[in-house]
Amino acid sequence: MDQTLKLYTLQFKETRTYLFALFFVIGNIVLPQLCHLVPNGGHTWLPIYFFTLIGAYKYGMKVGLLTAIFSPLVNSVLFHMPSVAVLPSILLKGVLLAIAAGWCAKRYQKVSLGILLLVVLFYQVVGSLGECLIEGSWAAGLTDFKMGLPGMALQVVGGYLVIGQLFKN
Repeated sequence: MDQTLKLYTLQFKETRTYLFALFFVIGNIVLPQLCHLVPNGGHTWLPIYFFTLIGAYKYGMKVGLLTAIFSPLVNSVLFHMPSVAVLPSILLKGVLLAIAAGWCAKRYQKVSLGILLLVVLFYQVVGSLGECLIEGSWAAGLTDFKMGLPGMALQVVGGYLVIGQLFKN
């Protein structure tokens, strides 16, 4: 189920980088608000990472990094979710996701369920270890693995469908 497609590596000096990042930040604002309409929707569906994955994979690590950094900050300022206390962990995971997705897209020049699964597992495992250190608690660090498996699956399957089908060109 590999799909070769046109991938981009945009630079910080390009206006398109910031326009695409803005588009994905807006997605990372709207999707979490929808998920938070159901109890534990944020913890279950991990929506703050979805458009970071898509942006980084399709348009490069720089778009992904801008999306990963500004999405939680804007959400926190506007909606107080995520709370300031968990921002460092969410920022860490988002940055790891942007780096992994951008690197894999550039390295493999295709999208597949397997590659996206590796990207999601990388940022979650390494990010969870970092979260354990930041929070000083194994329980806090492993929350995404206890509650967020549906969200991880959505990132892999949904990311594959969006990147491979909607953004073919």
